[in-house]
Amino acid sequence: MQTKETANAAYETQLNDWIVQEKAAIELIGTIGKLWFEKSIELILFRNQLVDRSVSEIMNLHLYAKNIVKKTISVNDTLAIATAINHAAVCPSRVDIGKLAFEYQQEKANFKSVDEFIGNKLKDLIGAKSTVTPKDVVLYGFGRIGRLAARELISQAGKGEQLRLRAIVTRGSSNEDIVKRADLLRTDSVHGNFPGTVIEDLENKALIINGHTVHMIDAKNPEDVDYTAYGIDNALLIDNTGVFRDDVELSRHLKAKGISKVLLTAPAKGNVPNVVHGVNHETVDTKNGQIFSAASCTTNAIMPILYVIDKELGIQKGHIETVHSYTNDQNLLDNYHKKYRRGRSAALNMVITETGAESALKKVLPHLAGKFTANSVRVPTPNVSLAILNLNINKEVTRDEVNEIIRKYALNGALVEQIQYAFSNELVSSDVIGNPCPSVFDSNATIISPDKKSIVLYVWYDNEYGYTRQVIRFSKHIAEVRRATYY
Repeated sequence: MQTKETANAAYETQLNDWIVQEKAAIELIGTIGKLWFEKSIELILFRNQLVDRSVSEIMNLHLYAKNIVKKTISVNDTLAIATAINHAAVCPSRVDIGKLAFEYQQEKANFKSVDEFIGNKLKDLIGAKSTVTPKDVVLYGFGRIGRLAARELISQAGKGEQLRLRAIVTRGSSNEDIVKRADLLRTDSVHGNFPGTVIEDLENKALIINGHTVHMIDAKNPEDVDYTAYGIDNALLIDNTGVFRDDVELSRHLKAKGISKVLLTAPAKGNVPNVVHGVNHETVDTKNGQIFSAASCTTNAIMPILYVIDKELGIQKGHIETVHSYTNDQNLLDNYHKKYRRGRSAALNMVITETGAESALKKVLPHLAGKFTANSVRVPTPNVSLAILNLNINKEVTRDEVNEIIRKYALNGALVEQIQYAFSNELVSSDVIGNPCPSVFDSNATIISPDKKSIVLYVWYDNEYGYTRQVIRFSKHIAEVRRATYY
């Protein structure tokens, strides 16, 4: 049995160790900021953003790393890695210091120092010349996705060497309009306050967001704007309105001076390619093409998981059911709506409605077309949705085998930004708000049928923020401003 003295000594030791880790976290935050703003090197921890994080958030992310890789990674470990990266002549890049810290623990006997280790691991990034040319971006529309995209473009701007938000196009640019839109950018009932400054420059019809001058342009028609008059040229226009859906309508943006490419933040019709970044973005000719779609939030949630399961186990057929938060398309109270059921109060009802998930398969994973049925239920929550995938597969599997397949793809390979492996027994929808991954795989909810060839998978997604992060990823790919990476 522990004595009083022993218990007190253990308490003091544990507290002191925590304080040491907190001090290291403060130093780590400084190194992260220096690398980001001075060298355009973004550090992440198992795909989680580290820029603009608090000490407690840094500590919690290290706890997540411990659970996901099954090995303790201390803040001191990642600080040593970050410091070594700062010493090296690493080119502008995105680097996972969690992965590096884990690898260093396994391989450090082979190296004289952490600096030598970094020199070996990042040899392809050290001394490399950046060929990235910054790309102007215009947001056409400023609704839920538009405002989140503005927040994200500004927060990821760094030295301004990738995407530069230059203008926002809306209907109306009076002083009152600009003030109201500034307030909507500053505060959000779901995502909280914008962690930055927004200043209304009413004289010049602009918002100054964290030092970035963003012109507020009034336009009734896409082709009416001369963006070059605002110093904007060869820009990527992100259409958030959902009004223009096919290549004919979206090509109207290209008639405006200063726009070279268009990205729709909704499922497209006609010949416009629907793209889920990480799954099929490399199959699309973004160099010569001009109009693209980032598909839907649900499509971005389910396609990474379907891709993995089909590749590893083979899918015979399946059904997709989405439990989706209500959207602005529904009525707040019962009223007329052009679509059945969506006229009933969104805040008071579960509403069965259609989803485009099955039709999206035809463009994203065409070999699975015709194998799925799909439907959706809108529920009285403002954000975060759940996709339930009921799949018949070609191989017999156990629950642990299926979960391990997803875990591996969440940690390594081309889908580490798309899939997060969740292991909490207490996971609920509000826990997913602000998650940067479009697919949050709920490993504890996986169900395997007695014949072991029918599986049910649960995939959460922040249908606003997680989707917006996918839009930004694909935007960088279209604009050819993707930096080198080490994941």
